[in-house]
Amino acid sequence: MQELLNQMTLKEKVGQLNQRLYGWELYEKDETGIRLTDTFKDEVARWGSIGFIYGLFRSDPWSGKDLTTGLQPDEALELSRMVQTYIQENTRLKIPVFLSEECPHGHQALGSISSPTNFSVGSSWNPSLYQRMQQFVAQDLRRKGAHLGLISTLDVVRDPRWGRTEECFSEDPFLTGQYTVAALKGLQGDATTQGQISEENVLAVLKHFAGQGSAMGGHNSGPVNIGDRELEEIHLLPMQYAMTADSKAHLCMAAYNDIDGIPCHGNHELLNVHLREKMGFTGAVMSDGVALDRLDSIANDPIETAAWAIESGVDISLWDNIFPYLEEAVESGRLEESVLDQSVLRVLELKDKMGLFENPTPQIDTFDMEAAMVCAQELAEEAVVLLKNEANILPINLSEVKKIAVIGPNADAVYNQLGDYTPFKTAGQVNSLLTGLTQYVANKVDDNDDAIEITYAAGSLMTASLEGGIAEAKHAASDANIIILALGGSSARDFTTDFDANGAALNGSNEMTSGENIDLADLSLPAAQIELAIELAKLNIPIVAVMIEGRPHALGELDELVDAILIAGYPGDQGGKALASILTGERSPSGKLAISIPDSSGQLPVYYNYRDTSFKEHYFDLSGQPKYRFGYGLSYTSFDISELALSTNEIEVAKLEAGETVALTGVIQNTGSVAGAEVIQVYSRATLPKVAPRVKELKGFKKIWLEPGESQKFSIELSAMELKGLDAQLKRDYYSTISLSIEATDFIEHKQLTITKY
Repeated sequence: MQELLNQMTLKEKVGQLNQRLYGWELYEKDETGIRLTDTFKDEVARWGSIGFIYGLFRSDPWSGKDLTTGLQPDEALELSRMVQTYIQENTRLKIPVFLSEECPHGHQALGSISSPTNFSVGSSWNPSLYQRMQQFVAQDLRRKGAHLGLISTLDVVRDPRWGRTEECFSEDPFLTGQYTVAALKGLQGDATTQGQISEENVLAVLKHFAGQGSAMGGHNSGPVNIGDRELEEIHLLPMQYAMTADSKAHLCMAAYNDIDGIPCHGNHELLNVHLREKMGFTGAVMSDGVALDRLDSIANDPIETAAWAIESGVDISLWDNIFPYLEEAVESGRLEESVLDQSVLRVLELKDKMGLFENPTPQIDTFDMEAAMVCAQELAEEAVVLLKNEANILPINLSEVKKIAVIGPNADAVYNQLGDYTPFKTAGQVNSLLTGLTQYVANKVDDNDDAIEITYAAGSLMTASLEGGIAEAKHAASDANIIILALGGSSARDFTTDFDANGAALNGSNEMTSGENIDLADLSLPAAQIELAIELAKLNIPIVAVMIEGRPHALGELDELVDAILIAGYPGDQGGKALASILTGERSPSGKLAISIPDSSGQLPVYYNYRDTSFKEHYFDLSGQPKYRFGYGLSYTSFDISELALSTNEIEVAKLEAGETVALTGVIQNTGSVAGAEVIQVYSRATLPKVAPRVKELKGFKKIWLEPGESQKFSIELSAMELKGLDAQLKRDYYSTISLSIEATDFIEHKQLTITKY
């Protein structure tokens, strides 16, 4: 690639680093076919080279590309080939263009499946299943001609008032790191370290680096008031795991926020020292949307801003008007061309790794939509968390019920269960709770049995009362054996929504309570939903609350009004089928909370791994503990754990440095009457001199499915990375003594490990 770089003019080099265009503006589609616009052709003529095009296939209210004006998968591939052909025929060096697409929970394009959002996925505690889902996403992207998948994995949420909590796996960096590794393996494949990315895989662009989950007050893009230790221990750790994986990260996106006053996009210490020097990252850093324009509000000089960003480690722009000034920055002497060359070389090498110079749009026929839907449903099922189940009201025994009332604003609102960054869907593509339960019951009830009646009423809107809604809901629930009450939130955008330049919602639909730029001051459920629950409780019929939401809501009095609570997050296209499976007992719930649920917004933060220092834990008027803690979740069955042991109680540093691990082994048995899964969680508590420890930190886990009465041996390995901490000088060092707690539902046992340096 160096030889190709040597042939490039300054203008062509700058063109390789610019990703200025909104991809949906580059084509027009009508009954006569698909055409490239002058917007695209003018950009090609301006630079003689285009590095990236963002969102060519994007479909949503912001892009304005709907089921009529957007692209179906075969049309997407056709357009991809048109773009690459035009580049070949109208540029001097014929360098193919990267097509980058959003895929936070499935590709944001027509004809794509929407899998559960990260907030749901984290609760599954099953990175392997999530990795399989990402393999389908990669194939879906490649069959349309795309090469890069932009995916949120790096944000560790510390304040769930943040609207983008739905894009986060967890409040815990270790759990977040395991899902980040799974995303990389699923999207990129396992063989990327040996050279080329296969034709069925894409390069992952990991978002966002770093610290965005600790924004002040949960404000989107807000200031991050943390120290170096918190940054390294919590927010850099997921990327650290990404760099130790077999399929290493090759692309990441910088975050909007600042860290201690220095914006991430202009942060040499963050991008060049931490990311590149310390972690060994050799790939390229992409800007977030119009973030460089925001950077210019500090420098007030686009030439200076362009130089500042690229010298700080940003290689690729996104929609901004700053990187075009790189040409002038070099010509004026402000920027050394060698710095520009380094970024261009990174881009060219990644294009080579993707095989773009051989064939930028291979024909991919392996994508299996039916298999992808099955995987998405399984992921949604495993993500459901059972918080409460008084008198074992769940699962529903279909042989004993005659009428089920499905009530609530999220019972049959399909877009409400999909989350932000979701494409338009065709009728029947999404399976709601009402649809899923109705279909399931119809399939399960024998022809000789009396049919089970299922009634439905919305009862209320998401944030407002519905005229006559409560009366209708109570009528629908009258004489029911059980009420399924679907509450929560919504990230569904519509055409009344106004958008910022980066696509974040500014205002519009009052029914949108989550998503990018939809931050909440109060996590309480809207009063209209609570009022609905209060009125239904007066019927004295058992109520199961199903929370379909993008963040943990403070449940408040709902907890006392209902008999059972399921947390579903945003379960995706197949969410209705998944919830029907859980409600009826075909699958036992196996999810565990990955983000603690507060009793009140006033308690925040309530993450579990805080510093264990001497402080007054409880408020005068409220407990300081969350309502439901990280790692919590019930099942329809029970488990016993025995024979716990460490492979060694003492290990030398030299052995750990040589790659040896410490294994925690044991036996788990399903002691109940139905099949189910338990998540065995391993936490550590350790100290280094003069450093306050955390209460505990997750260091390992394993999810194990067992039939009734079945036993299985298990082993959870702890590597050198899990046995180190930051000393008083912020240097990584081994703990000398580590207290390990092994936890599961109604189980806890402790072990001690000693690490010696000789």
